[in-house]
Amino acid sequence: MHELSVALEVCRIAEDYVGREALPRVREIGLAVGRHSGVEAGSLLFCLESLLTQPPFTSARTHMERTAGDELRVLYLEVDDERPAH
Repeated sequence: MHELSVALEVCRIAEDYVGREALPRVREIGLAVGRHSGVEAGSLLFCLESLLTQPPFTSARTHMERTAGDELRVLYLEVDDERPAH
């Protein structure tokens, strides 16, 4: 199941971007997953949801956009900056 390896890499990308101390503030990770990427979207989502409920992420969500091509990439990271909403 290489989807677990892909999910672990997505978590590593998030950690590299926000730093380990900011991971509890990651609220959502957006992904683009192509229908021809060789990745089973349901399995990847399951793996990510399992990993993102564990420390250090603490309840980050996954948003997955399915595309027609072969892409597989992180689109965005939503981080809670703890500023009041306007």
